[in-house]
Amino acid sequence: MPSATLARELRTIRKSFRQLASAFSRIAPALAKQTIASISDNGSGRRSPRLTAKHRAALKLQGRYMGTLRGLKPRQRVKVKRIRAAKGIRAAIAAARRMGV
Repeated sequence: MPSATLARELRTIRKSFRQLASAFSRIAPALAKQTIASISDNGSGRRSPRLTAKHRAALKLQGRYMGTLRGLKPRQRVKVKRIRAAKGIRAAIAAARRMGV
């Protein structure tokens, strides 16, 4: 491609970018208002719920349980799940740790 043609194409591209920039700057205020309204309407701007200490502890215990199950074989997992149903999550975690070691 000759340099004159290349220069002409680059000028055309530059001009197109300037036009796009000016068009976006003209519609930016309308887009900002619309975006703010849509966030407040559809609930996507919802804040996360506050966790109580009890709930946070329960989530931590659940994570520990799931982490111990992760390293077990399928039959061992079934045993641990039965223990959890019968004796509770703490006993299940202890049993899973014994099986995993």
